[in-house]
Amino acid sequence: MARTLPDGESLLVRTDFTDDAAWAETLAAVVAAYDEDTMTELTPVDDVALDGLSPAELADLAGDRTYVFLAGTTTMTDPEHPLLAVDTGTDGEPVFRIAPVAVAEVEVNFLLADMDFEDYADSVDDDGVFRGFDR
Repeated sequence: MARTLPDGESLLVRTDFTDDAAWAETLAAVVAAYDEDTMTELTPVDDVALDGLSPAELADLAGDRTYVFLAGTTTMTDPEHPLLAVDTGTDGEPVFRIAPVAVAEVEVNFLLADMDFEDYADSVDDDGVFRGFDR
């Protein structure tokens, strides 16, 4: 199977297919992070052809996107389901993890180019997860 990504500005790419319930919980938490007035371009990508895709491989597939959110093994196994923010301009170097409750805040600021990876990476908790500025 060829590995490709769909069109879309912001992608949330599932790369671990070991737990469908964890994926459903993750998506529900991400969707709940948005309110009806929040601008979003987030597209969940649930394609088994992407199983096991590394951040670097994801960056190679990203085209002209500057970031991608990845739902990998840690997302599926950690009870909080933190996603990985991948900076596609740095050969897919993971920069920080995001709690699903904070995805809307990060995605909107990335879309508007109001903030960048360093702004969030400098604001993660001790465990490396960004949970929002207003906690």
